[in-house]
Amino acid sequence: MATKRDYYEILGVSRSATIDEIKKAYRKLALKFHPDKNKGDVAAEEKFKEATEAYEVLRDEKKRKMYDQFGHAGVSGQASSEGFGRGAYTDFSDIFQGGTFEDLFENIFSGLGGFGGQRTSSGGQRGGVRRGSDLRYNLEVNLEDVYHGKEIKIQIPRDEHCEKCNGSGSADGKISTCTTCGGTGQIRKSSGFFSIASTCNTCGGTGSMIKNQCSVCYGSGLVSKKRTINIRIPHGIETGTRLKVSGEGEAGPKGGPAGDLYVVIQVKRHAKFEREGADLITQYEIPVTMAILGGEVEIETISGSTVKLKIPTGTQPSTIFRVRSKGLPYMGGHDRYGDLMVEAIVKVPKTLSAKSKQLVKELEEELMSNSGFFSRFK
Repeated sequence: MATKRDYYEILGVSRSATIDEIKKAYRKLALKFHPDKNKGDVAAEEKFKEATEAYEVLRDEKKRKMYDQFGHAGVSGQASSEGFGRGAYTDFSDIFQGGTFEDLFENIFSGLGGFGGQRTSSGGQRGGVRRGSDLRYNLEVNLEDVYHGKEIKIQIPRDEHCEKCNGSGSADGKISTCTTCGGTGQIRKSSGFFSIASTCNTCGGTGSMIKNQCSVCYGSGLVSKKRTINIRIPHGIETGTRLKVSGEGEAGPKGGPAGDLYVVIQVKRHAKFEREGADLITQYEIPVTMAILGGEVEIETISGSTVKLKIPTGTQPSTIFRVRSKGLPYMGGHDRYGDLMVEAIVKVPKTLSAKSKQLVKELEEELMSNSGFFSRFK
């Protein structure tokens, strides 16, 4: 009798794998080896049954604990590939919503608390009201907008409920039950291991039929429009932040509720400032004489104002000065600001007059005679 393979090895996961990792691994194998995709391939069918058996144990906390402690003997009789042979199937029909093979597995796992992340399509809700699609809008803002905050108007194309028929799709308001699916919106078929419920082709999954269609939306209940929406950009926002605007996605079919709008922020590069979180970095050129003698300069900030910065005697090239609280506001930081980092760029003239050269020569001789700094260059 052949030795059964380790369940973790079958799924290709570690013994410390999370339930999400286990589900993801099983889904990948199930899609690859499912008999409906490998007609007549006995080896593929065996791999599918083997993966299913492993998954049925490892997804169950109690069974997994017994298996980890006692191996296959600890779950003997609780999970068997024979339970998944021809003539038997697991009925996941209550959570099937799609028609394609991949949709079948997407819906199995979403119904079991699988992979997270809401699908942006309207999704199927048998014979009931369906939610509209979520929308995404990429919005570029500049660094000044991040500092000050701003309200921006954006225009998005989307489907909205037809005003003529109030989103019903019917010109006279009369809607009848679909005779093909009986109002469920789905046709159930038994295929191999599963009882599969696919979208009804007659009514498109709505469960209803319209005899006298609206002349504006042609029975869909939806019309395409461009809508202007005000988006408030909060202080300190960062690239990649998603702003959710509830109910501003596409309208649901047949009067269903609208999805949501997600505005994804991209902060544009600035000509003078680089950003590191709430801190800003800039460069300021100072003449070599100021680096030697010291002085004072005015630095422009992101707010548009200026601050005075003292340059001490003997400032070295690329010295960085920190100006407190002159950076960007922290997002939700209650008037907390980052710092402004100023890098001193010492500017050395490329050409000198004869008089300038003579003065620099004299300075060099003076420094070399009175300072140990230049002694190593003698």
